[in-house]
Amino acid sequence: MIEIKNLNKTYRTADKEIVALDDINLTIQDGEIFGIIGLSGAGKSTLVRCMNLLERPTSGEVLLDGKDLTKLSKKELLKVRQSIGMIFQGFNLLEQRTILKNVCFPLEIAGADKTKAEARAMELLEIVGLADRAGSYPSQLSGGQKQRVAIARALATNPKYLLCDEATSALDPNTTRAILDLLKEINSTMGVTIIVITHEMRVIDQICDRVAVIDKSHIAEEGKVSEVFTNPTSEIAKNLILPRDRAALNTKGGRRVRITFNGDRFDKPVIAQMVLDCQTPVSILFADTREMEDCIYGHMILELPNDERQADKVMLWLQNNEISFRGEA
Repeated sequence: MIEIKNLNKTYRTADKEIVALDDINLTIQDGEIFGIIGLSGAGKSTLVRCMNLLERPTSGEVLLDGKDLTKLSKKELLKVRQSIGMIFQGFNLLEQRTILKNVCFPLEIAGADKTKAEARAMELLEIVGLADRAGSYPSQLSGGQKQRVAIARALATNPKYLLCDEATSALDPNTTRAILDLLKEINSTMGVTIIVITHEMRVIDQICDRVAVIDKSHIAEEGKVSEVFTNPTSEIAKNLILPRDRAALNTKGGRRVRITFNGDRFDKPVIAQMVLDCQTPVSILFADTREMEDCIYGHMILELPNDERQADKVMLWLQNNEISFRGEA
């Protein structure tokens, strides 16, 4: 596992200190897909770079399978880094090398036999669906294809861990979905532990088991994705996960309530049933719900009728049917 203990990172300039990470504590279990989400400048990219000591912490411990990386010699650290792959937003491919040679590169650095390195590279290109492009150059590929090459390269040394720093931020939604599906398959079939750094909740929701929300250099909250998604406790998580619908601000209806679906099983369409039972219409101003394993997760903002008696009837129906909700300003 990866254990981060009391981690701090401070950058010093001529006239001031900038705290990038403040007392970070995290445990990432083997085999899981762990997400770290936050706004730009929150410290998430610094945190992921501290996990393989591309950034050396000012203080604290980074334990990889019980071994503190901060106490290793340079030679020992280089050896350990072979078990940690990394992919970036900008792909970072070598433009003068073919796709095959790009994937071979970390194996060359590790001193692998050329024939074995090329065989391993072709095996990985097959896995990411680009074996037929082995002789192409990066400039001849799309963004999604470049990221697939970057993933293959990161897997070349058979790492146990894969760090993904905003790996899908430069990609369109369809390509992002395909890359995330590929990462899930790699996690499932190869057992690679994956750490995903992103500012997009849709990425976390699609791929991760657990998530940590980072804000202003510290961890604001952490937990299962389904729990954080349906019941965020920190202000930053609420802003990331429960966005306010701007169009709703101009409506002239009645009270608004946010309904939360937290994984309960429903054998009927809840809103339709509520409207039928209460004999009153409601407006859906915002919805972000999904079904996973026959359970409903997500949230929805409803605008109730101006008639207070009708609105109270809806609120009572929600209470009687044990559906979580809260008032919205």
